[in-house]
Amino acid sequence: MTFDKTDQLAVNTIRTLSIDAIEKANSGHPGLPMGAAPMAYTLWSRHLNFNPNSMAWFNRDRFVLSAGHGSMLIYSLLHLSGALEMEEIKNFRQYESKTPGHPEFKHTEGVEITTGPLGQGFAMSVGMAMAEKHLAARFNRDDFDVVDHYTYVVASDGDLMEGISHEAASLAGHLALDKLIVLYDSNDISLDGDLDKSFSEDIRKRFEGYNWHYIKVDDGNDVEQIDKAITEAKSSDQPTMIEVKTIIGYGAPNKQGKSASHGAPLGEEERKAAFEYYGFDPEETFKVDASVYDRFSETMKQRSNEKEEAWNKMLETYKEEHSELYKELDDAINHRLAEDYDKDLPFYEAGDSKATRATSSEMIQVLSNSVPTLFGGAADLASSNKTNVKNEEDFDRTNYAGRNVWFGVREFGMAAALNGMAAHGGIYPYGGTFFVFSDYMKPAVRLSALMKLPVTYVFTHDSIAVGEDGPTHEPVEQLAGLRAIPNLNTIRPAEGNETRAAWKVAMEAVDAPTALVLTRQNVEALDVPYETVEEGVKKGGYLVFDKGDDAILFASGSEVPLAVKTAEQLEAQNVNVKVASIPNMQQFLKQDAAYIESVMNTHIENRTAIEMAASFGWHRFIGMNGKIHAIDTYGASAPGDVVIEKYGFTVERVLGTVLDK
Repeated sequence: MTFDKTDQLAVNTIRTLSIDAIEKANSGHPGLPMGAAPMAYTLWSRHLNFNPNSMAWFNRDRFVLSAGHGSMLIYSLLHLSGALEMEEIKNFRQYESKTPGHPEFKHTEGVEITTGPLGQGFAMSVGMAMAEKHLAARFNRDDFDVVDHYTYVVASDGDLMEGISHEAASLAGHLALDKLIVLYDSNDISLDGDLDKSFSEDIRKRFEGYNWHYIKVDDGNDVEQIDKAITEAKSSDQPTMIEVKTIIGYGAPNKQGKSASHGAPLGEEERKAAFEYYGFDPEETFKVDASVYDRFSETMKQRSNEKEEAWNKMLETYKEEHSELYKELDDAINHRLAEDYDKDLPFYEAGDSKATRATSSEMIQVLSNSVPTLFGGAADLASSNKTNVKNEEDFDRTNYAGRNVWFGVREFGMAAALNGMAAHGGIYPYGGTFFVFSDYMKPAVRLSALMKLPVTYVFTHDSIAVGEDGPTHEPVEQLAGLRAIPNLNTIRPAEGNETRAAWKVAMEAVDAPTALVLTRQNVEALDVPYETVEEGVKKGGYLVFDKGDDAILFASGSEVPLAVKTAEQLEAQNVNVKVASIPNMQQFLKQDAAYIESVMNTHIENRTAIEMAASFGWHRFIGMNGKIHAIDTYGASAPGDVVIEKYGFTVERVLGTVLDK
C-alpha cells in the first residue's frame, strides 16, 4: 500500500476537523491531533481491526488514546470511519454531547476507556493486554484463535512522566505482553513549555530496561516509516514502544512546535494560516471530502468486516467442537454468572470467629470454581490479603492461563490494570492490598467508579487493629474517602456471613466497582439469619439487634459485634436498644425513605456511632446531638489488642459513651 494524495487528504482532514471543533467550542487541545494525525491515520487505515458497524465485536483490536486531552483526534477518527455523527463533532465539549472534553467509556461508542488523567490510559492498556493473553490461553485451541487481537496506545510525554507509567511498563515488560504496542507522540513540548525543563530521560534505555522492544521514527509525518514500525512491532515477542518524533500543532506557522498550541484554540488567524498550509479553504468549516470517507471504508472498514466475518464463522465451528468452552467464553463475554454460582459459598454459625480477610479468602476459593474467568491477585501482599487461589497456577510469561496474578509492589498500576481488564471484557478482575494503601490507588478507583466498571478491590488490615506496624499502616481517614466516591460500593463487612453477602454484591455488579474492607483480626459471626444478612448487605444497612427504643447504636465491620456485646450489657441494665450494621453507607442512603427510617429509627434520641476510623460521615445517622465513638487522630504501634483497648474500643468504654459516663 502506497501513501497517496487521498491518504494525505485524510490526514489533513483529521487535523482540520479537530481544529474546527476546538475553535467552535472555544476550548480544547489542538496541538496533539495536528501533530499525531499521521501516526493515528496509519494505524487506523492499515492495521487496526475495529468495525464501526459492529463496535462490540469482542475480538476487535483495542485503541487507547492515553493522551485524552487530545480527544478530538479519536473523535475525528470515529467520525471519518462512520462511528460518530458530524453533529457530535460540531458539539464538541457541549452538554450531553458524545464528544466530551476527554474520552469517556460507555458515553461514546468506540471509546474503549476513559482517559485524561495522564498515565492511566497507558496503564489500563496493560490490563487490556493481560486480559487478551489470559483469555487466549484459556479458550484458544488448535485452529481456533478465538481471542487474538492487539492493544494499541497513543501516549504523550505527560503519560510517560506520570509515575504510574513506570509501574505499568515494568509489569508489561515482565509479563512479555507482546500484543501491546504504544505509539509515543514525542514532540518535546508540555503544557508549560519546552519539555527539557522537566524531562530528559533516554526513552530507549528506559523501555529496553523494562524488557520492551523499542523503535524510533524520526519523522512523524513519514507514514511509510510509521507503518513499517507498527509491522515490526507486531512481530516482536515483547511489548513495543514506538517513539514517533512529531511537531505539536503541525501546520500552524506561528504556534507549531510551541506550548501555545497545546491547550487552547488556535484563533482565527492561525487557523486560517494552518488551513492554507494544508491546502484547505479557510472559509469552509467541518469540510470532509467524499474520498476520505471512501478511503476509511476501503481500508479499515473492509478489513475489519472481513476479519469479523471470518471470526464469526470460526466461532460457529468452535461452538460445535468445543461446546463447553464456547459456553464459558460466551458467558464471560456477556458477564453472565451461572444461576447457582454461589451454591457452595460457606455460611458461618453464630460465634464462629474468623478474620473477614480469611472468610473473604474462602469465598475466593469457591468462586474460582464457579466463575471460570475470576482473575486477580495482590500487590505483593497475597499472603496477607489472602487473595491467591490455592488450586490455581500463577499468571506469568510462561503460563498465561494461570489465574493468580503477581502485580508486585505497584498498587496504582494494579488498580489501573484491573480497570483495563474490566473494560476489555471477559474477566472478573480483583486485586488486593492493605487498606491504607488504597491512597496509592485512589485515582484509578475513582475512574473505575466513573466508568461503571465491575472491579473488586480487596482491602485488608482495615483499622488500628493492624497493631505493631503502627500509624503508617493503620487506616483512619480512608473509609470516609472511599465512601465519598460516587458509584463505589464501599463495603465493610462485620463478619463471615456479611463477607459472603458482600462478595455476592461484587460478583453480581454490572455497573459499579466494589471495595471490600476487611479485618486482620478475628471477629465473631452474628446470631442473625443469613437471609436477613444478605438482604441487609445488599441494601447497605439493617438491624442486627432489636430489643427496644431506649438507644440505637450504628457500626460497621468489626465494631458491629462490639456494638452487639455492648447492647447485651445495656439490656442487662434495663436499657433496651437497637443495633444497626451499616456495611455500605452510600448504598444504604440510596434506599427508599421507608426502609431508611426502619433502620434509622429517628425517633430515638440516644444515638451512637461506633467505628475505628474517622468520624466523618456518621452525623447523617446520629444527628448533631448524637455521640460518636471513633478515631479522629492517627494510630499507634503496639499489639493490635492493646491498641484497640488504648483507643477505647471495649464494651466498657462504649457503654460509657452511650450512657454519657
